[in-house]
Amino acid sequence: MEEYLSVIRDGEFVYYLNAAGRALVNCDKVRKSTGNIQHNIMRNHIYIAFGCPESWRNEMRIRSEGATKKENVTCVADALFKQGDVYVIVEVDNTQTMKKNQAKIERYRILRQRGSFGMMAPKFVWITNSEHRREELRKLSGGMNTQVFTTSDFTA
Repeated sequence: MEEYLSVIRDGEFVYYLNAAGRALVNCDKVRKSTGNIQHNIMRNHIYIAFGCPESWRNEMRIRSEGATKKENVTCVADALFKQGDVYVIVEVDNTQTMKKNQAKIERYRILRQRGSFGMMAPKFVWITNSEHRREELRKLSGGMNTQVFTTSDFTA
């Protein structure tokens, strides 16, 4: 199989089809090694942990228009799905600064206040790399329905 696959090691082995592999299975989609691999793996941990929801969508833009352009608020969730009547917003904290996470959480607060998620307040699920960052995200998310995982919760 080596002649059809490329592999990188990023905490674990990640395999993808090379040109010969794509030709063998008649695949036109080219996948290359990018810096997003760990981000995608972390997001996939959440996807699997929540039972591979059918409503799962990656990179979903959530927007609310304000009275002026300056008051418009937009967040791009790493993933979004519904659990019953409740939206679940998935955020991956891999290389993001805590300051950027804080700004994103504040934008989510505004979206929630404006009713952008309907009648039910959304649930926020984060995945991060350390216990320290887990605690920081919990503090920043105070008052919101938030669950924070670390990668070690899935790789133990």
